[in-house]
Amino acid sequence: MTSLPTPYYIAFIDEAGDPGLNTVRPIDPVGGTEWLCLSAVVIRAEHDANVVGWVRSMLDQAGIRNRTDLHYRTLADHRKRIVVTELAKLPVRAFVLTSNKKNMRHYRNMRAERVRSQQWFYNFCLRLLLERVTDFCYRHAAEEKAKGRLLKIVYSERGGHSYAQTSAYQELLKMQAKGGALVLSKRRIMWEVLDWRLAEPVSHRSSAGAQLADIVASAFYQAVDTLPPTRWNNEFAKLLMPIMAKENGTYLGYSVALQPTPPSKANLNDQQKQIFEHFGYKFWP
Repeated sequence: MTSLPTPYYIAFIDEAGDPGLNTVRPIDPVGGTEWLCLSAVVIRAEHDANVVGWVRSMLDQAGIRNRTDLHYRTLADHRKRIVVTELAKLPVRAFVLTSNKKNMRHYRNMRAERVRSQQWFYNFCLRLLLERVTDFCYRHAAEEKAKGRLLKIVYSERGGHSYAQTSAYQELLKMQAKGGALVLSKRRIMWEVLDWRLAEPVSHRSSAGAQLADIVASAFYQAVDTLPPTRWNNEFAKLLMPIMAKENGTYLGYSVALQPTPPSKANLNDQQKQIFEHFGYKFWP
């Protein structure tokens, strides 16, 4: 039996919102969420043994004594402030892909449907996130002159999602990249840091790393979603700035990525724009 390669990095991935496109609020009074936010928290693999302790410390700092797992959405504001502040002190880098779905309502991806993908929109957003995460790992490993650079991907499980289908989609992208047939070409997944044997889904409750990713995804979701039942507040996402990764000195379009592009296409309200402006976006009249 072949042993698995040793990763140098681990990326914990989670999401907030849903990928549904048949109905999208606020266009439809009842329907899918306006936003899908995918997050990644990247650590050096050498820190993996410390992650449980990091989360336990956050729970202690926030005064949460009656549970062993951390779920951002259930926390009172004063506890959210504590956990994001503590997360922002850790040796991690974070990324978020925020997709405003209004312009995607009823959209069908015929190419994806031909390969029988029932979750193509989630996979597409994940691709955009991984383009940025793998670029960071590739460049970071080069800067450190690291002996290893492989990235392990740990997904927080979501009900009804096929991770085998996600892996098949990513293998298709890899083949297209080799053949020069990628439809999108501005960025690419840096396949040099990936080995798909180093990917696994885990339950939120059992993975402290997934709980860190939940904090990032949910904090940004709270910063962009202005529809009930979300209690809009962008304070907590702003507090994560110290760990958001930079490309050429900027967060814009890298660790904080807004879809669709250009930003004006998203047709955001003034509250929604604030978090993106905080990270360098410009919205022209």
